Amino acid sequence: MTRLKEHLSHLSHLFLPLSVLVLLIIINLIKGADYFSITMVNGAFYGNIPNILFGASELVILTIGMTLVSAASQGQDISIGEIATITSAVFVLFVLNAGQVTLLTIIAGFLISCVAGLVVGAFNGILVSGFKVQPMVATLILFLGGRSIAFMIDGKLSPILANNISNQIGTVIPGVPIQTPIILTVVFIVIIAVVLKTTNLRLYVESVGINPSAARLNGINPKKIIFLTFLIMGVCAAVAGFIAVNKAGRHDSVNLLKLIMMDAILAVAIGGNSLGGGKFSMSGSIIGAYTIEMLNRTLLRLEVEPEAIKAFKAVFIIILMVIASPVVRVFAGKVLDKAKTIVAGNSLPKTGGLNNAVVSSTDTSGKKEK
Repeated sequence: MTRLKEHLSHLSHLFLPLSVLVLLIIINLIKGADYFSITMVNGAFYGNIPNILFGASELVILTIGMTLVSAASQGQDISIGEIATITSAVFVLFVLNAGQVTLLTIIAGFLISCVAGLVVGAFNGILVSGFKVQPMVATLILFLGGRSIAFMIDGKLSPILANNISNQIGTVIPGVPIQTPIILTVVFIVIIAVVLKTTNLRLYVESVGINPSAARLNGINPKKIIFLTFLIMGVCAAVAGFIAVNKAGRHDSVNLLKLIMMDAILAVAIGGNSLGGGKFSMSGSIIGAYTIEMLNRTLLRLEVEPEAIKAFKAVFIIILMVIASPVVRVFAGKVLDKAKTIVAGNSLPKTGGLNNAVVSSTDTSGKKEK
């Protein structure tokens, strides 16, 4: 029974993201019945759904890190796009200076970029966990200066990754029908799912987010957990930056993943998670990330002007946030309770009538026996 309640609670958290996803699917099907059509081009799958999965790769990975940071620190990391830009600049610098580009140099460059992500994540983590700086204020430092750091790493240029291996990482590997960024994203999701399932990370993060003092009394060090989430965020940013720069084939320190933190924060909120910390639904956040990508592509499919997309998106977000707000939830709960009371009240006379009939029949039979 307890497990059933846990499953129902989990499904309730997924109600908002799944509802939005279904709504967008319906809108797209009305626009054209061929929405789910998938074609094979040069041995790879292409279509609306593969394009959404491909386009949302970086956002999904960054949303995973943002979910953990929000749950533990009760705040958000607004520097994730800049961290990804720095780590991808480190990756490009290493690969281009390594001489001949091989799979080994690509892997080595990726690992070095992950180390850079850990260093930058540690910087944010120390400010938040050690110096008690508000997460948004602490990460504002890199948000403002991160792209300048990446620009200096690039040597004030926009280096190009002109090699087959990088191209295959950013698009498709010959003979593999699924685009490489989709595969990398799925692998990353599986790794995070296994970590959350086999370790106490979820329990510790949620405990610290709900009540740091109570967590400390139970032997959990809030500082270490918050610091750890920022380290994970740094790795997530490094992976996202790696995918983004290989997709683009060049490193653009000015525009790479610019303002993606807004979509990541929104994905966490759409996923039914509180931005004030505590319990979280990782699956909800991931669905939220794909929902945002679908929303962007739906607006383009509806031929909304690119300049007006942000305005339409803002209206859509306002509606979602109002629906998900505590006030609306409380109101909906009261309406539901009232409806249950009315239904229960209407069913009482029928039950009473049946009972009276039984009693009457019993009395009558008793009189006959006498």
